[in-house]
Amino acid sequence: MTFQTRLRLATATLAILAGTGTALAADVTLSIESWRTDDLTIWQDKIIPAFEAANPGIKVNFVGTSPTEYVAAIDAKLQAGSAGDLIACRPFDTSLALFNKGYLAPVNDLAGMNNFSPVARSAWTTDDGKTTFCVPMASVIHGFIYNKDAFDKLGIAPPKTEGEFFAALEKIKADGTYTPLAIGTHDQWEGATMGYQNIGPNYWKGEDGRLGLIAGTQKLTDPQFVAPLRTLAKWKNYMASGFEAQTYPDSQNLFTLGKAAIYPSGSWEIAGFEKNAAFTLGAFPPPVPNAGDQCYISDHNDIGMGMNAKSAHPAEARKFLEWVASPAFAALYANSVPGFFSLSSAPVTMTDPLAQEFVSWRKTCKSTIRSTYQILSRGTPSLENETWTAAANVINAVASPEEAAKKLQDGLDSWYKPASK
Repeated sequence: MTFQTRLRLATATLAILAGTGTALAADVTLSIESWRTDDLTIWQDKIIPAFEAANPGIKVNFVGTSPTEYVAAIDAKLQAGSAGDLIACRPFDTSLALFNKGYLAPVNDLAGMNNFSPVARSAWTTDDGKTTFCVPMASVIHGFIYNKDAFDKLGIAPPKTEGEFFAALEKIKADGTYTPLAIGTHDQWEGATMGYQNIGPNYWKGEDGRLGLIAGTQKLTDPQFVAPLRTLAKWKNYMASGFEAQTYPDSQNLFTLGKAAIYPSGSWEIAGFEKNAAFTLGAFPPPVPNAGDQCYISDHNDIGMGMNAKSAHPAEARKFLEWVASPAFAALYANSVPGFFSLSSAPVTMTDPLAQEFVSWRKTCKSTIRSTYQILSRGTPSLENETWTAAANVINAVASPEEAAKKLQDGLDSWYKPASK
């Protein structure tokens, strides 16, 4: 073999090895942990491909966990060192606890974080306001989604007051074609999240009541917090037979199959309902107790994205988070997952009419967040989890609104001492 031949072979071999090394170096797969299993296909078909196209060599895998199991599951995974690189962040105390345990990395210095106001970052920032540990992604707005075809057939207009709401339920019930309210109590959280936190802000006046609980100047036994429980107690007369065994998916199916007229919930259902319902969808905000009352909506910081502090691929994970913080992601996410409203300061034009309806309520109603999420669920018993049980018990008629409210306040008093006291 001549020297020239050996040289050519050696050069070719080095090229192959170099190419192999390059492929191996670029062969990075990131995993996203999330409780939002309902939008799995949207991540797989739209969001992840958009990132991968702009970032060759980085692959992304979406791992979904049931919403009711996610908090415990992600904590266990992080503790065991088996969690993914990117962690979908619940708002406020749940994710703050993960950060305080050292599981989530700070993201203050990520490119694009200046796109988010302090209010947008508040759900994923330490109490002193110094460290943000998740990139804000979206908020959701509570309200009622309804079967517009059924309303038109029965001559019902979207109710604006509580009186009009129950009059509509009575008319739907008397007709007999539809179950008036598609909601059950089997999974417990529905009565709290889709009921109490939906209608409650109109009674406790949004942030006034929520901050009053944190300050200790208001109590869960006060009239403004008992009143929404009394309203929930009346819902059972308009729910399906056997609602005590009705799960969250059961309620979704009952509504999308056209068997129920009203679904108490929020904007997070839009994408799934538009895909599965064969009728025209409408939405109305939580009815106010009395005509002329100021309306309030739960416009709740819902989801952020953080980085596992022990990720094996921190540079690539940061690159993904920087993309999440970009205006391009804000527009893509808001339109790919309608009903999840961008928290970015960058303007986003939404094309979905039902999403536009929800977000339009910001113009006339005052926004708040769920009353149990910040500070008040850090101890044991957790006010959030206790509210699940309380709302279900009231709807099931195994506890009166007053008894449920007292149990909530007693539980909170057992560990929470407001700073003002």
